[in-house]
This record gives sequence, structure tokens and C-alpha cells, in this order.
Amino acid sequence: MSDTFKSGFVAIVGRPNVGKSTLLNRIIGQKIAIMSDKAQTTRNKIQGVYTTDDAQVVFIDTPGIHKPKHKLGDFMVKVALNTFREVDLIYFVIDADAGFGRGDEFIIQKLEQVETPVFLLINKIDLVTPEELVQLIELYKEKLDFAEIIPISALEGNNVPNMLEETVAHLEEGPMYYPEDQITDHPERFIISELIREQVLKLTREEVPHSVAVVIEGIEKNPKTEKLTIMATIIVERSTQKGIIIGKQGQMLKQIGMRARKEIELLLGSKVFLEVWVKVQKNWRDKEHYLQDYGFDQDEY
Repeated sequence: MSDTFKSGFVAIVGRPNVGKSTLLNRIIGQKIAIMSDKAQTTRNKIQGVYTTDDAQVVFIDTPGIHKPKHKLGDFMVKVALNTFREVDLIYFVIDADAGFGRGDEFIIQKLEQVETPVFLLINKIDLVTPEELVQLIELYKEKLDFAEIIPISALEGNNVPNMLEETVAHLEEGPMYYPEDQITDHPERFIISELIREQVLKLTREEVPHSVAVVIEGIEKNPKTEKLTIMATIIVERSTQKGIIIGKQGQMLKQIGMRARKEIELLLGSKVFLEVWVKVQKNWRDKEHYLQDYGFDQDEY
């Protein structure tokens, strides 16, 4: 370890579906945040810890900032906006291919109210021409005084090492907050539930993915075989959604469980037996006690 050790916290913010979770997973080097082509995939703050010989950066992936339609949406936006004042640096991630939108304008208005340095990360640069990228940079330069403007591809990894160098350069000397081999502060139960929810997001359509929560009911280890049994419940809002997730002759639920089990085994490095049930809790996204039960505690933010 070098004589000068730097550390700090970085928030990753932006509109839904701009690649924030993809970027976090790229930085950390493995999946800790779920990814989907559906908007509003991330619901809680996901912390990833990046450690080198001379620095430790704690990255906070936040829910996409959007116009809320229910109490869960209110919670998600509150989580993202409150993060602004908790960190040393903010990554404002935009989608190069999507261009400037009203959602970006709203986020910039919020960023104008904080003194925290902001990096503009122009993601998905592989989808635009160099001329379009230059025009986008000029447009955003007029919107806010960014500490840095860095074009990247989170998916391909283009320019991410340079982004990390610039990030460390902006941080001050500080302690190592987490052990050097730790990559997230979330318990395994949380990540396991997210990996199951990810498969629901990937395999279902329309309103179903957004109506889903996953609760881990228990994890048991067989002392003889060392094999884990994980019991999980998928929560939905309507019986029709339950039918969709179970599928014809249980095929959809079987597919969700099989895919999730593979991801969980990669995470844990051991064989897993996954039991998944589906339960209806009507309008849970608008009911405080259900939000708290499923890990979305408004009082924490």
C-alpha cells in the first residue's frame, strides 16, 4: 500500500435505463447490481466497493430518477436525491443515444443546488458518431459546470480505467472503510433476492416486472453435503400477475428459478437448491407496511 491513501464515496445518478448498474458491475468486476432493459430496475441504494493499493472508492448505485406513480416510486426518487449530500463526488450518467431530455433537465436542477463536484459520464458512446458526441458535450457544457466530462461505454469498458483515475485524483486522503477484499456492503440475502427479481424482469413484460418484490424466507445448509437450500417468495399485486409468473404448467416459474439458481451459484460459489413460491399482496407498492416489510423503509431516508 502506498504512503498516500485516498478514499471517498461516489453516487451514480441519472435517468432510468442509462446504464448505471452496468457501470457499477463493470467497476467492481462482478455482478452486484441487477441489470435489465426495463426502466427503474434498481430500487435501493446498491453499494459497491472498489479498492486498489492506494485508494478505496465506495460507489452508490441509485434508482433512476423519474416521475413517481406510487409510494414505491416516491421512495426510489427520495433515495436517489438524498444521496447527493452524502457523497464526495457525483457521477451523472446519461445515455448518448437518447440525447437530452426533460428528465436530465430535472436532475441538473437538483445538481445545481449541491456543492459536490459532478462528473458527466456520457455512456453508450459506441451507439453514436464522433460528431454527435461532440455536439452532446457542447450541449451539456452549457447546462452545468461539470468537474469532468468523460465519454464511456459501461458495457464494453471503454474509457472506464481513465474515469477511475480521474475519480481517485478528485478524492482526498482518507481511511479504508471496508476490508480490501469486500465488494459490497449488502448482505447475501439482499443480492440473492435481487438476482431472482432480475429473472422476473427479463422474462416478463408490461406491468408485471414493476409489480414484483422478492423476499428470502430462509437459507439452510445441509451439514453433510454443504448444499444450500434457499426459500424465496415472489410478491405480486394481482392474481393475474401470479398466473403469468407461474405460467402454463408452472413453466415460467421453473424458468425463473433455474436461471436465478445459476446466478446465485456463481455468487456463492456453491451448489444451491432454490424453492420459489408466488404470493399476492394487493397494491403493495402503495402501502407503507408492505414497503417496510420488503426492504423499502421510508424512515431510513
